[in-house]
Amino acid sequence: MAFSLLAQQSTHCFSSYSQVTLTAPLTLTRHQHIKHSCQLFSGCYCCFCNSIQLQSVINGGAHGRPPFCSAIRCRFQPIKASVQTPSFPLFQAPQVDPFPLGMEPADPDFYKIGFLESFRAYGVDFREGPDGFGVFASKDVEPLRRARLIMEVPLELMLTITKGLPWMFFPDIIPVGHPIFDIIDSTNPETDWDLRLACLLLYAFDHKENFWQLYGDFLPSPNECTSLLLAKEEDLMELQDENLASTMQEQRHRALEFWEKNWHSGQPLKVKRLAHDSERFLWAVSMAQSRCIDFQIRVGALVKDANMLVPYADMLNHSFQPNCFFHWRFKDRMLEVMINAGQRIRKGEEMTVNYFSGQKNDILMQRYGFSYPGNPWDTIQFSGDAKIHLDSFLSVFNISGLPEEYYHNSQLASEGGDSFVDGAVIAAARTLPTWSDGDIPPIPSMERDAAKALQKECRKMLAKFPTTSKQDERILESLPNARRTHEAAIKYRLHRKKFIQKVMDALEKYQELILF
Repeated sequence: MAFSLLAQQSTHCFSSYSQVTLTAPLTLTRHQHIKHSCQLFSGCYCCFCNSIQLQSVINGGAHGRPPFCSAIRCRFQPIKASVQTPSFPLFQAPQVDPFPLGMEPADPDFYKIGFLESFRAYGVDFREGPDGFGVFASKDVEPLRRARLIMEVPLELMLTITKGLPWMFFPDIIPVGHPIFDIIDSTNPETDWDLRLACLLLYAFDHKENFWQLYGDFLPSPNECTSLLLAKEEDLMELQDENLASTMQEQRHRALEFWEKNWHSGQPLKVKRLAHDSERFLWAVSMAQSRCIDFQIRVGALVKDANMLVPYADMLNHSFQPNCFFHWRFKDRMLEVMINAGQRIRKGEEMTVNYFSGQKNDILMQRYGFSYPGNPWDTIQFSGDAKIHLDSFLSVFNISGLPEEYYHNSQLASEGGDSFVDGAVIAAARTLPTWSDGDIPPIPSMERDAAKALQKECRKMLAKFPTTSKQDERILESLPNARRTHEAAIKYRLHRKKFIQKVMDALEKYQELILF
């Protein structure tokens, strides 16, 4: 905000003063106004003057003499229309570092948004990586004792809809009474969050001069998506998981039924053009599911749970050992992407966040269309009675913490480190049938028998798959140009088989290292 010097009233030393007459208007910024005001009053040595005519100061007074108090004579120098930094440090404007903690902006001309506010990114690159498009460090990031900011995304650039009634949209681009509002209002508040967000996304693409008309170019096309909503029947069969295939068929049927109900021939053109065919709507639902972030936002006095599509931040890929996290800044409604405190990142390393903590690979496939190798939350359903001693298993692999917070304590490992322990071994500690009975020690021979029984059950699980893990690897190598959904389905079953094999290997190593 700019301030004009022609209309200011001082309450510090003077009760009133007349307007200053300058040859040209002087408009100053907030910091410049403070500096200039300090210069204006720096020549006054009397703090008890009740009324000083500054017009007289500039013109030499009515009779060519400066005014003076009955006790102290106050002489002023003519005021010049120039602003200089005063020598007294209290009144110096603070030096603001435009880039936090030495981070440089990432292509500011490219990421500048000409709308309400700007998206800001520091020290990152957006480019293609081994797991698709992602965010990578453009310079080395040294560890700090506090989190470091790398992205700021204002609410005005997001697509946001509250989870419950009454529906609230940010930005408020859908007028009440518009057909798309009626479609959103017809959804189930408890379960249809993805359908509502898909409708909002389609409307944003059609809304004139909306930011998402430009950002839509960064979203993956239907051929680039791995979402199983867009998968063909033969792709679902490649999962080799009947339960997951059935779940995705039900989700696809639900989305298609919603589209047929609301995009019929009787709808006006402004609704029809949003999703002219069912594949377009399925794509929008897959974008809503795979790129949505759930947050609690505050607008004024209202605090609401909301589903959000956040541009640029949605390019961050998933990891169960992330180096970044999301933070909502309430004061100015800004989503921040922060680097973990104490995190060291080298130039070229990918920046990741944790999408879902405590979710198995089948849930990740349903929502995002990918599975994670070595998922520490994967499980195996054992049906036998064999159990191993929990504390002994944890001790063998140096696993510490409570069951919901298991981690590999590398400080307890051998000097060369233990490369065998990964997320799959952590998952094995959670999923294997175990026993623990106070101070009763395990009997090594009984532990080995129990481990062998569990291994036998794992072999039966692997035998039920139509293909082996080695065959799956050869299939992936022989299909370099396969559909993304087809490739994701094969990777899912491969990760499942490798997890079961890792559990068998862990049981084998447990038998070798358990105390006799």
